[in-house]
Parts: sequence; structure tokens; C-alpha cells
Amino acid sequence: MPVKGWIEVHDLYCKGCELCVSACPQHVLALDLDRLTSKGYHPVVLTADGCTGCAICAVVCPEAALTVYREAPQKAPKPAIA
Repeated sequence: MPVKGWIEVHDLYCKGCELCVSACPQHVLALDLDRLTSKGYHPVVLTADGCTGCAICAVVCPEAALTVYREAPQKAPKPAIA
């Protein structure tokens, strides 16, 4: 089962530089061209399922505008010993 991840973008800091878009190995980030931040930038947005929560986007962001979340892997229940 693949790991599910997602990001939170802090509009106050995102300047639409696209470094995170270029660095994303899953190619699931893009600029949201339908929206502007209060500073007049197009913020980044998660465009599709497929984010693994690798956090490369957050590492390369010069403004620390991204927070990355990752679901904990599900562990299979241990069989009962009789």
C-alpha cells in the first residue's frame, strides 16, 4: 500500500517561485493560476493524488512556506496465538 502524503501551503510566505514544483519527484505540484495570495503571487497547490510525503518540496522552499504531512503506515494485526 503506497504512503499517502499531502501539503499545507502558507499563503503568507509562498511567492510562487516554483522551486518545489521542479523538485517534486511525483510531479503533483503546480501553481494555482486561479488564485492570488494577499501579496499577489500564485501559490503552489497539490494537483493530484500521488504525493508520498517525501518533503523534498519543503526542503527546497526558500520561504519555508510548505508543511508536509504523511499518513502513518498501517500495520497488519498480529494473528492470535492459540
